[in-house]
Amino acid sequence: MAHPSQLGFQDAASPIMEELLHFHDHALMAVFLISTLVLYIITVMMTTKLTNTNAMDAQEIEMVWTIMPAIILIVIALPSLRILYLMDEINDPHLTVKAIGHQWYWSYEYTNYDDLVFDSYMIPTQNLNPGEFRLLEVDNRMVVPMESPIRMLISAEDVLHSWAMPSMGIKTDAIPGRLNQTTFIASRPGLFYGQCSEICGANHSFMPIVVETTPLEHFQNWSSSMQE
Repeated sequence: MAHPSQLGFQDAASPIMEELLHFHDHALMAVFLISTLVLYIITVMMTTKLTNTNAMDAQEIEMVWTIMPAIILIVIALPSLRILYLMDEINDPHLTVKAIGHQWYWSYEYTNYDDLVFDSYMIPTQNLNPGEFRLLEVDNRMVVPMESPIRMLISAEDVLHSWAMPSMGIKTDAIPGRLNQTTFIASRPGLFYGQCSEICGANHSFMPIVVETTPLEHFQNWSSSMQE
């Protein structure tokens, strides 16, 4: 969950998001080291009088500034490619949920169940209970079991939408007539908030996403009650 004046990412709630946070730190360290080196060189060049402006041959420095950027790019690219492949892996999901974007709400269909379909609308500000979050609460949450592979099938009914859940490291476009998929494993129980992340009309800011992750037994009880 985000906090007021927060500068960093939300706490990771899935293994993929943990990998993304590690990669962010890895890439940021490379950027910091490069920036420090460049700033040092500029400072030395501007403050020292010992530079030789008549030097013509610079074979060694040419090799250094060709090879070093290549090494840096490889060091950044390899972890990035690894995470991309991890995000595309879908190994025997325990549950498949289809999310469909509408103007301006989400509908969910649990394809493993015969009749588990519902719409999820934002709760208006005047109807919120104490402690609930403005523009983020919904009347029907998407409930999934924790520590289980979940496959999301994402599409749209009318215009472009985007199903985004920052704590899970998910942002997948919802495109009319096309079915996109992603997967995640919730590593802990809780309530996780997201929003449509593609400008989709006048009420784009009013179609939040709430995912509730629970132990398997609680999920089974919830699914049974929703089908009654």
